[in-house]
Amino acid sequence: MAKFGPYEDDNIFAKILRGELPCEKVYEDQHVLAFNDINPQAPIHVLVIPKGPYVSMDDFTEKASDEEIGAFFRAVGKVARQLELAEPGYRLLANHGTDGMQEVPHLHIHIFGGRKLGPMLKTA
Repeated sequence: MAKFGPYEDDNIFAKILRGELPCEKVYEDQHVLAFNDINPQAPIHVLVIPKGPYVSMDDFTEKASDEEIGAFFRAVGKVARQLELAEPGYRLLANHGTDGMQEVPHLHIHIFGGRKLGPMLKTA
């Protein structure tokens, strides 16, 4: 699988983190920012990103501190509960690399909810 190169400071999420581009914040703490997706694919579609410069899940789990990793995954759960998605259910998605269709070279997890989402992948 092809990998993204080193972290690029001009990616859209880096610009959001620096305040150069606006976002509709849902949650923020020392290590994490969560915001509504500008092109939602479900009634609720939130992106959760670490504040550190991590390209992908692979990069993050290799280089991030235990504190950053714990804060990131706790934030995903906190956001889902804040959006009242825990009971009806929700989907998490983290694309990785070109085969996984990752579009922005900054780790991000999508939280989808607000309706039944259907099957994960179409069968061939």
